Amino acid sequence: MYARSTTFHGSPGNIDAGITFVKNEAGPTLDSIEGCRGLSMLVDRETGQCIATSSWEDEAAMRASDEQLRPLRDRGKDILGGSMQVDEWEIVVMHRNHHGECARVSWLQGDLDTMTETFRVGILPQLEQTDGFCSASLLVNRSSGLGCATTAWESRAAMEASRAAANDMRNRTASDAGGDIVDVHEFDLAYAHLHVPEMA
Repeated sequence: MYARSTTFHGSPGNIDAGITFVKNEAGPTLDSIEGCRGLSMLVDRETGQCIATSSWEDEAAMRASDEQLRPLRDRGKDILGGSMQVDEWEIVVMHRNHHGECARVSWLQGDLDTMTETFRVGILPQLEQTDGFCSASLLVNRSSGLGCATTAWESRAAMEASRAAANDMRNRTASDAGGDIVDVHEFDLAYAHLHVPEMA
């Protein structure tokens, strides 16, 4: 399974228009494309940053869709304002109890095989015991050595309460992988129609 994420550094005032665009146009368009397994959208209403992530059955399907989806991404950029960055990922871990209301995304650099093993064996069981936990995924880009871990939570209060534990887990993962924490950001989950199977 693969994923393409499009990060928009937009204007906070354009967030609702962006969500409407994803629900009414981007989501239905992606549903009609061969090999697509859905779309999600994370938004930060304070900064205007949004991440739209599409999932794909294989790398070939993701690559084949790129030209078709470029105008859609450009339209999203026009609606949200600001700049846009596109990244492609391999999905190596996916575990979901249910969709939540918000999510924390952590980007880590390091040995990706070790990072994956730590996340799967060491971190997931601990997350399962954390109040309000809904789902977790790990995406990797092997050419850049970057991993992207996302945890979803049933409420913002639950996500905030998990911060200290999440910080410990993140530091452990980065340490085991001989790498660094690049960035951490918290979002609202505005649209959740990903259909990636269990990969834990």
